[in-house]
Amino acid sequence: MARDMAHLRTHYRVTMTRSLLAPGDHAPDFTAPTDTDTFTLSDHLGESLILFFYPAAMTPGCTKEACDFRDSLGALGAAGYTVVGISKDSPEVLAQFRATEGLTYPLVSDADLAIQNTYGVWGQKNLYGKVIDGTIRSTIVVGPDGTVTHAFYNVKATGHVGRLRRDLGLPA
Repeated sequence: MARDMAHLRTHYRVTMTRSLLAPGDHAPDFTAPTDTDTFTLSDHLGESLILFFYPAAMTPGCTKEACDFRDSLGALGAAGYTVVGISKDSPEVLAQFRATEGLTYPLVSDADLAIQNTYGVWGQKNLYGKVIDGTIRSTIVVGPDGTVTHAFYNVKATGHVGRLRRDLGLPA
Protein backbone atom coordinates (compact mmCIF):
# COMPACT_ATOMS: atom_id res chain seq x y z
CA MET A 1 0.00 0.00 0.00
CA ALA A 2 2.79 2.47 0.88
CA ARG A 3 4.49 1.76 -2.44
CA ASP A 4 1.20 2.43 -4.28
CA MET A 5 0.77 5.75 -2.45
CA ALA A 6 4.37 6.76 -3.25
CA HIS A 7 3.76 5.94 -6.92
CA LEU A 8 0.61 8.09 -6.94
CA ARG A 9 2.41 11.02 -5.37
CA THR A 10 5.09 10.92 -8.06
CA HIS A 11 2.74 10.05 -10.94
CA TYR A 12 0.39 12.92 -10.13
CA ARG A 13 1.25 16.41 -9.06
CA VAL A 14 -0.44 15.99 -5.73
CA THR A 15 -1.25 19.34 -4.20
CA MET A 16 -1.73 20.13 -0.55
CA THR A 17 -5.50 20.16 -1.12
CA ARG A 18 -5.56 16.54 -2.31
CA SER A 19 -5.26 13.95 0.40
CA LEU A 20 -5.76 10.28 -0.28
CA LEU A 21 -7.83 8.04 1.96
CA ALA A 22 -6.34 4.82 3.28
CA PRO A 23 -7.75 1.77 5.06
CA GLY A 24 -8.74 2.67 8.60
CA ASP A 25 -9.65 6.28 7.74
CA HIS A 26 -13.18 7.46 8.46
CA ALA A 27 -15.12 7.84 5.21
CA PRO A 28 -16.27 11.48 4.99
CA ASP A 29 -20.04 11.85 5.06
CA PHE A 30 -21.84 13.53 2.18
CA THR A 31 -25.30 14.16 0.83
CA ALA A 32 -25.75 14.66 -2.90
CA PRO A 33 -28.41 14.34 -5.57
CA THR A 34 -28.76 11.17 -7.60
CA ASP A 35 -30.57 10.60 -10.84
CA THR A 36 -33.72 9.73 -8.85
CA ASP A 37 -33.39 11.14 -5.30
CA THR A 38 -30.57 12.00 -2.88
CA PHE A 39 -27.87 9.85 -1.33
CA THR A 40 -26.40 10.37 2.14
CA LEU A 41 -23.48 8.18 3.11
CA SER A 42 -24.35 8.13 6.83
CA ASP A 43 -27.82 6.77 6.00
CA HIS A 44 -26.02 3.59 4.92
CA LEU A 45 -24.09 2.87 8.12
CA GLY A 46 -24.38 -0.84 8.75
CA GLU A 47 -23.84 -1.59 5.04
CA SER A 48 -20.64 -2.20 3.13
CA LEU A 49 -20.39 0.29 0.26
CA ILE A 50 -18.33 0.33 -2.91
CA LEU A 51 -18.00 3.96 -4.03
CA PHE A 52 -16.59 4.12 -7.52
CA PHE A 53 -15.61 7.49 -8.98
CA TYR A 54 -15.57 7.83 -12.75
CA PRO A 55 -14.86 10.81 -15.03
CA ALA A 56 -17.96 11.04 -17.24
CA ALA A 57 -21.09 9.05 -18.00
CA MET A 58 -21.52 7.59 -21.47
CA THR A 59 -17.83 7.63 -22.37
CA PRO A 60 -16.30 4.31 -23.45
CA GLY A 61 -14.17 3.61 -20.37
CA CYS A 62 -16.77 4.76 -17.88
CA THR A 63 -19.49 2.77 -19.61
CA LYS A 64 -17.29 -0.35 -19.53
CA GLU A 65 -16.61 0.09 -15.81
CA ALA A 66 -20.24 0.89 -14.95
CA CYS A 67 -21.45 -2.17 -16.88
CA ASP A 68 -18.83 -4.36 -15.18
CA PHE A 69 -20.23 -3.26 -11.81
CA ARG A 70 -23.78 -3.86 -13.11
CA ASP A 71 -22.83 -7.37 -14.23
CA SER A 72 -21.19 -8.10 -10.85
CA LEU A 73 -24.05 -6.82 -8.69
CA GLY A 74 -25.30 -10.34 -7.91
CA ALA A 75 -21.98 -11.50 -6.48
CA LEU A 76 -21.26 -8.17 -4.76
CA GLY A 77 -24.77 -7.98 -3.29
CA ALA A 78 -24.62 -11.60 -2.09
CA ALA A 79 -21.39 -10.69 -0.26
CA GLY A 80 -23.14 -7.71 1.37
CA TYR A 81 -21.83 -4.86 -0.79
CA THR A 82 -23.87 -1.96 -2.17
CA VAL A 83 -22.41 -0.27 -5.26
CA VAL A 84 -22.63 3.52 -5.74
CA GLY A 85 -21.29 5.36 -8.80
CA ILE A 86 -20.14 8.99 -8.41
CA SER A 87 -19.31 11.50 -11.15
CA LYS A 88 -19.56 15.21 -11.85
CA ASP A 89 -22.44 14.59 -14.28
CA SER A 90 -25.82 16.21 -13.67
CA PRO A 91 -28.73 14.09 -12.41
CA GLU A 92 -30.30 14.38 -15.88
CA VAL A 93 -27.23 12.91 -17.58
CA LEU A 94 -27.06 10.19 -14.92
CA ALA A 95 -30.71 9.29 -15.59
CA GLN A 96 -29.92 8.91 -19.28
CA PHE A 97 -26.84 6.81 -18.45
CA ARG A 98 -28.91 4.56 -16.17
CA ALA A 99 -31.61 4.05 -18.81
CA THR A 100 -29.19 3.46 -21.68
CA GLU A 101 -27.02 0.93 -19.82
CA GLY A 102 -29.62 -0.68 -17.53
CA LEU A 103 -27.80 0.38 -14.36
CA THR A 104 -29.65 -0.50 -11.15
CA TYR A 105 -27.44 1.03 -8.47
CA PRO A 106 -27.37 4.66 -7.27
CA LEU A 107 -25.58 7.21 -9.46
CA VAL A 108 -24.54 10.27 -7.45
CA SER A 109 -24.06 13.71 -9.00
CA ASP A 110 -21.05 15.61 -7.66
CA ALA A 111 -21.28 18.64 -9.95
CA ASP A 112 -19.52 20.94 -7.46
CA LEU A 113 -16.73 18.34 -6.95
CA ALA A 114 -17.10 18.53 -3.16
CA ILE A 115 -17.17 14.74 -2.73
CA GLN A 116 -14.35 14.13 -5.19
CA ASN A 117 -12.15 16.73 -3.49
CA THR A 118 -12.90 15.26 -0.05
CA TYR A 119 -12.13 11.72 -1.21
CA GLY A 120 -8.95 12.77 -3.04
CA VAL A 121 -10.11 11.68 -6.49
CA TRP A 122 -10.10 15.10 -8.19
CA GLY A 123 -6.68 16.26 -9.27
CA GLN A 124 -4.18 16.64 -12.04
CA LYS A 125 -3.82 13.72 -14.38
CA ASN A 126 -2.14 12.97 -17.66
CA LEU A 127 -4.64 12.54 -20.49
CA TYR A 128 -3.12 11.70 -23.85
CA GLY A 129 0.10 13.51 -22.95
CA LYS A 130 -1.60 16.62 -21.57
CA VAL A 131 -1.85 17.41 -17.85
CA ILE A 132 -5.43 18.34 -16.93
CA ASP A 133 -7.59 18.60 -13.82
CA GLY A 134 -10.13 15.81 -13.67
CA THR A 135 -11.56 12.80 -11.92
CA ILE A 136 -8.92 10.19 -11.19
CA ARG A 137 -10.79 6.89 -11.62
CA SER A 138 -10.87 5.44 -8.11
CA THR A 139 -12.80 3.07 -5.87
CA ILE A 140 -13.24 3.38 -2.11
CA VAL A 141 -14.75 0.53 -0.12
CA VAL A 142 -16.46 1.59 3.11
CA GLY A 143 -17.21 -0.91 5.85
CA PRO A 144 -20.42 -1.06 7.91
CA ASP A 145 -18.82 1.08 10.64
CA GLY A 146 -18.06 3.91 8.19
CA THR A 147 -14.33 3.30 7.88
CA VAL A 148 -12.43 2.78 4.66
CA THR A 149 -11.47 -0.86 4.16
CA HIS A 150 -9.90 -0.50 0.69
CA ALA A 151 -8.79 2.53 -1.33
CA PHE A 152 -7.84 2.12 -4.98
CA TYR A 153 -6.66 5.23 -6.85
CA ASN A 154 -5.85 5.53 -10.54
CA VAL A 155 -7.53 2.28 -11.55
CA LYS A 156 -8.11 1.14 -15.11
CA ALA A 157 -11.68 0.92 -16.40
CA THR A 158 -11.12 -2.53 -17.86
CA GLY A 159 -10.42 -5.32 -15.39
CA HIS A 160 -10.83 -3.22 -12.26
CA VAL A 161 -14.04 -4.87 -11.06
CA GLY A 162 -12.46 -8.32 -11.39
CA ARG A 163 -9.44 -7.18 -9.38
CA LEU A 164 -11.70 -5.60 -6.77
CA ARG A 165 -13.69 -8.82 -6.43
CA ARG A 166 -10.46 -10.79 -5.90
CA ASP A 167 -9.24 -8.25 -3.30
CA LEU A 168 -12.57 -8.57 -1.49
CA GLY A 169 -12.19 -12.36 -1.47
CA LEU A 170 -14.88 -12.97 -4.09
CA PRO A 171 -14.48 -14.99 -7.26
CA ALA A 172 -13.44 -12.80 -10.20
